[in-house]
Amino acid sequence: MQLKLERPIAFFDLETTGITIGTDRIVEIAILKVTPDGKKEMRTHRVNPEMPIPAEVTAIHGISDEDVANEPTFSELAPVLFLFLRDCDLAGYNSNKFDIPMLVEEFYRVDLEFDVLSRKWVDVQNIFHKMEQRTLAAAYQFYCGKSLENAHSAAADIEATYEVLLAQLERYSELKNDVDFLHDFSRRGNHADLAGRFAYNGKKQIVFNFGKHKGKLVTDVLQQEPSYYGWMMNGDFAQSTKAVLKHIKHSMK
Repeated sequence: MQLKLERPIAFFDLETTGITIGTDRIVEIAILKVTPDGKKEMRTHRVNPEMPIPAEVTAIHGISDEDVANEPTFSELAPVLFLFLRDCDLAGYNSNKFDIPMLVEEFYRVDLEFDVLSRKWVDVQNIFHKMEQRTLAAAYQFYCGKSLENAHSAAADIEATYEVLLAQLERYSELKNDVDFLHDFSRRGNHADLAGRFAYNGKKQIVFNFGKHKGKLVTDVLQQEPSYYGWMMNGDFAQSTKAVLKHIKHSMK
């Protein structure tokens, strides 16, 4: 089976120093780029995160400080990755919640504005959880009849993710082999930013999705409590979240 594509789609997986979008860093990235004609191109890079990798994290993905000491930093890899992902829709496993926000954050840190709003995002985990409620290893066994070797290796995980999506399309007649459909189907929630700090209400207005102002219109809060803007812009929030907040503020002028 082949995905029906109008433009390339990039399946990618990250291994990182942790799970905090604002402060943790990528230590490995694997990208499987699939073009409309079915051609596949794979890139895998180890990355020097320029910070220590906690021992408990190394125990999960097997990548230590020594493994990445002589690898390029993300700022050195960013231009070629940015070009490789140009005009690609994005896909992964738990990618809407973690991998996409983390990658976008890394690009922001090196002053590259990676536009995600013009792209479709297909989260294979969300499709799986809606259908079967399992993990990637279980998904691979369930859909493909294979054991996932080298789990938590970015390359192994992303190859498995790609195969699982193809098997999902074969199994479920209600799924359409169309990235627009898969983008909508695999989304969870009504987030207005990648980190879920903002959401759309029933009137398609952007509201806060956390803290003391949860449920309130962002524009109302910025008018009534202008200092909240500065608190967020100076706080430990993802750069992509700050970009949305900045856009909202500028639209109020």
